[in-house]
Amino acid sequence: MQKKNKMAAHNQLGKEGEDAAVCYLTSHGYLIKDRNWRAKRYELDIVAEKNHTLIVIEVKTRASNCFGEPEEAISAQKIRHIVTSTDAYLKKYQIDLPVQFDVITVIGHHPPFKIKHIEEAFLPPIW
Repeated sequence: MQKKNKMAAHNQLGKEGEDAAVCYLTSHGYLIKDRNWRAKRYELDIVAEKNHTLIVIEVKTRASNCFGEPEEAISAQKIRHIVTSTDAYLKKYQIDLPVQFDVITVIGHHPPFKIKHIEEAFLPPIW
C-alpha cells in the first residue's frame, strides 16, 4: 500500500509541475496547443506556439535537486523520442512551422515552484 501511495504522490507532483509550466508559458505569451499529446507510441508534454514557431516543451518536475538538476534526466534516447514524436505531430496536423525544443524544470514539493525555462535546450540529432 505504501508504494502505491508514493507512486500516486509522484504522479500528482508531476501533474502539478506541468500545470505550473503551462501557467508560466501562458503568462509569457505562449499559446498552448496541446498537453500530454499521445498517438500510438508517441508522446509530448506540451506543444505551444509563439512568434510563428512551434515549441515542444519537455517538463521535468522534481521535489528537489539533491540528486542533480532535472534536465540532466533527459537522455539522448529521450531526445530521439521527443524528436520522433514531434515529427509525427507535424505530419498528423500538417504543420509547416519552424520547431524549437525547450525544457522546463519545476522544483518543489508544492506550489509555488521554482521554474527554470531552458529555451532551445537541444537540436534534433542527425541520424
